[in-house]
Amino acid sequence: MNNRTIYIVSDSVGETADLVVKAAISQFNGSQYETNVKRVPYVEDANTIKEVVALAKMDNAIICFTIVVPELRNLLIQEAEKEGVIYHDIIGPLIDKMETSYGIKAKYEPGRVRKLDEDYFKKVEAIEFAVKYDDGRDPRGILKADIVLIGVSRTSKTPLSQYLALKRLKVANVPIVPEVEPPEELFKVSKEKCVGLKISPEKLNYIRKERLKQLGLNDQAIYANIDRIKEELAYFEKIVQKIGCPVIDVSNKAVEETANHIQNLFLKK
Repeated sequence: MNNRTIYIVSDSVGETADLVVKAAISQFNGSQYETNVKRVPYVEDANTIKEVVALAKMDNAIICFTIVVPELRNLLIQEAEKEGVIYHDIIGPLIDKMETSYGIKAKYEPGRVRKLDEDYFKKVEAIEFAVKYDDGRDPRGILKADIVLIGVSRTSKTPLSQYLALKRLKVANVPIVPEVEPPEELFKVSKEKCVGLKISPEKLNYIRKERLKQLGLNDQAIYANIDRIKEELAYFEKIVQKIGCPVIDVSNKAVEETANHIQNLFLKK
């Protein structure tokens, strides 16, 4: 069986080129050729390019590359053509066509796909965290969180946690109920990580009544009783004062507005 070699050259990790090359190689399975793939990542200088081209010439190999820095990309093409080495530019021609179509210049920054992937997985991790540590379900999350939201029922703790998770922030939220002692972790975590969600009794009364109607329940239940609500809010004030954390009034704020306020608080720290 004849052996052939393909050099994968990249100014980043080279994963994109590797996937493309392996997909192409799969079309020749069972043929007389066996292909060896050699990856050369993080190519950042002219000397490395010249060395790779020289090796490829010696091995009678093909060079497949994903180099986005124009100077290095052009140098590899020039060197390969000068030495008679077969090459394939995987990403360059597409970037050129997109620039023409969009009418804007590309960033030409190596490794941006990897950064985007990392960003995506951080977002997924934050969303999973928000679900796992929602509504005080597991107080251990309080010590692991980037942000801890504190408030009585129906102060948008859950939607806020999910919205902030989309910004890659790990958020735990803790409900405050007079009959239930807050978890001890709430008083161990830094007050800088905590945010209290305050609301007017009248607004909360309206929200809770509407919620009960949606559930087909009597809106006169204790859950929506104005005196009960005032009792809960007084207890909430006592807890946040003990913690010493900032408090945001969410009475007339949309979730997005409150989330932006919280993000601004943390940017200042």
